[in-house]
Amino acid sequence: MTPAPAAVRATAAPERRDLDTRTEAALFRRVRLTEARAHLRRLLGQARLRTLLVVTLSLFFWCGLFALFYLGFQFLSTGIAAPGYPFHTKTVEFVFHLFFASLNLMLIFSSGIILYGGLFASPETRYLLTTPARDERVVLHKFQEAVLFSSWGFFLLASPLTIAYGLSVDAPWSYYALILPLILSFVYIPCALGAICCLLLIYKLAHVRLTVLAAIAAVSFGAAVAAVWDAVGATRTQVFDDRFFNDTINRFSFTRGELLPSSWLSDALIDAAQQPPPIPMPLGETPVVRAVMCLLLLFTNSLMARLILKAVAQRTFRTAFSQMECRPRRARRGKTALVDRVAEAVLHPFPPQVRLLLLKDWRLLRRDPVQWSQFLIFFGLLGLYFLNVDQFRVTAGDIDRATWVNLVSFLNLAVVGLILSTFTTRFIYPMLSLEGRRFWVLGLMPVSRETIVWSKFVFAALGSWAPCAALILVSDLMLRVSALVIGVHQLTTVLLCVGLAALAVGLGAIMPDFREASPSKIAAGFGGTLNLVLSAIYIILVVTLTALPCHFKLIADSASINPDWLPTRYLDLWLVLGAGLAVAVGMVATIVPLTRGVRAFSRLEFD
Repeated sequence: MTPAPAAVRATAAPERRDLDTRTEAALFRRVRLTEARAHLRRLLGQARLRTLLVVTLSLFFWCGLFALFYLGFQFLSTGIAAPGYPFHTKTVEFVFHLFFASLNLMLIFSSGIILYGGLFASPETRYLLTTPARDERVVLHKFQEAVLFSSWGFFLLASPLTIAYGLSVDAPWSYYALILPLILSFVYIPCALGAICCLLLIYKLAHVRLTVLAAIAAVSFGAAVAAVWDAVGATRTQVFDDRFFNDTINRFSFTRGELLPSSWLSDALIDAAQQPPPIPMPLGETPVVRAVMCLLLLFTNSLMARLILKAVAQRTFRTAFSQMECRPRRARRGKTALVDRVAEAVLHPFPPQVRLLLLKDWRLLRRDPVQWSQFLIFFGLLGLYFLNVDQFRVTAGDIDRATWVNLVSFLNLAVVGLILSTFTTRFIYPMLSLEGRRFWVLGLMPVSRETIVWSKFVFAALGSWAPCAALILVSDLMLRVSALVIGVHQLTTVLLCVGLAALAVGLGAIMPDFREASPSKIAAGFGGTLNLVLSAIYIILVVTLTALPCHFKLIADSASINPDWLPTRYLDLWLVLGAGLAVAVGMVATIVPLTRGVRAFSRLEFD
């Protein structure tokens, strides 16, 4: 065979050599570090004041959670909460297992949802698939983002809880040294499980996603009906006695399963907080060694979960991505859906321009399962809890327990507000930022930017008020509180929905991010964090201003528990004054962000 000429040999394309896995990982790590440095440099160079404000408010929020958890553990240690139960055996185990099992489930859902948006709806992924990078490396790169964005709330809640528990029981130094590695090892497992489920779901069921969602909704509805039937048919017991706590702990015994990572984490924390035994015992039976063994169990399982995720990504990701990109499109029907016609009839009193914008936002919401599925999950769980909250019902003349009922009712109100604040931060705050990419469409319409901002506010306020008011009403009816408390709760619900919607829309207009396409990343940024912190402070102020006067009035109305230091002459005035201050705080939290947001959004210039 005649050899090729020298010129041809010189110009021939070099043989392709794929990067080894270590070099590839180092390159992606370098990209991640470069992005982090650039983001940090931009924050410190252009937004020092805002960064300092967010850090300060976050520390304030963390300290508030720490104080709440510490007082709760001190309350449990006195034996008042669970008489006859040792502090270290029943009560704390129940709290830790239930707390971390709930967060375990939330991490699975949140990581899967965030990874879905980062992998299958991101221009960066399309670009990375054109490079020689391996499929599993692309998935791991986006998975790191999903872990970060889905677990920051877990760290915000778990760190004050664990530190408060250690201080309340005078834990040794080894307990505090094990907190961070335990939490890091635990977080990786549910996040990896959510990512694996996301990849397998798209790989197998990309063309029947709606059918899968309908099946999941049907199963969830059936489980909810069964849970409600069990709650309604359960035997009522005396509140806060031994039998009540026994029934409650037994009802949630599934959270203490030996195969759950949350159980490994809870057992490790409880063992690590124990003092060294006063008498010699085998090394493997000491509390700190048991905690270290649980840490090793979490760490090895997290590594195994990473290997499984890598293998699943290698076999399924590119095919799943191709199926998502090439899935057949159904022909759109010309007629309007029934739910859209109902929404149009409800929104008929609004001006035509505002009504059209509200209908557009409503259609975007109902067509996005990521949004309404999370909404149904969280508020459905709250609904189940409120339907079972009649364990706290008060009998006639039982005024001592009526104070507990009043406390529980306002705590339910605060929980609804806090969950609503997470939804306004996650879904309402990014709405104006997401409009930037298609703002040219709105710019062709005879609609002012002020109308756009106000339409977002009306959509958020009305959309959140209806389910929140219904949940609070169900809670009050099950608790059988007085008509005065029901009225105060409904007023507080209106203030919370209007104020939280105004904060999210106003801050979203003041600090938009038109370069980011993922709403989860926009919500996890500087503005979203600031909105979440300010929303929590607003909830605390409004609920406190309305709860304290009602609580004092309930105490004063009973001659059996009316203390001498509580004057009864001006209680009605205090009640009116508290409601008036709450309304004033709500007006400030509504008017100031919206007016500044309208002014800032009107001055924006789009490329």
